[in-house]
Amino acid sequence: MYQRILVAYNGTPESRLALQECIRLSPGPAAQIHLLAVVTPVPIVLAGEFVAAVPTMDEELAERDAMAQVLESGRKLLAEAGLSVTPHLEVGEPITVISDLVNRYNIELVIVGHSRHKPFAMRWWRGSMDAVLVDKVRCSVLVAGECRKV
Repeated sequence: MYQRILVAYNGTPESRLALQECIRLSPGPAAQIHLLAVVTPVPIVLAGEFVAAVPTMDEELAERDAMAQVLESGRKLLAEAGLSVTPHLEVGEPITVISDLVNRYNIELVIVGHSRHKPFAMRWWRGSMDAVLVDKVRCSVLVAGECRKV
């Protein structure tokens, strides 16, 4: 049974599936559940001599506060299921942050949500976070998705 689990959560329905999968695994009270929310910085776009997008300090703080609330809602859901949860609110690119936490805490299992509803062309063009994550971390990865009713 997994004793150190990292669950990626950003408040979307797909990431909520990751929370539900963690609960379904019933890892027990001795397991360490690390719940991660990542604030992705807004990229600064330079076009010649012009800057197209520069986030303000207020926008960055608002995004961080919103993700902190999302993280707390996920923590409560897991805690109500009897799990011991350590929340992490990080800033950066999600795959890099997840990989860093896997190494820092010797994570044995990463759980992420996945949407089957993204258009195929978008998955092809941008790549799949799930596939990149599997290549980047040295542990098992559970990709939670909606189960089809038969």
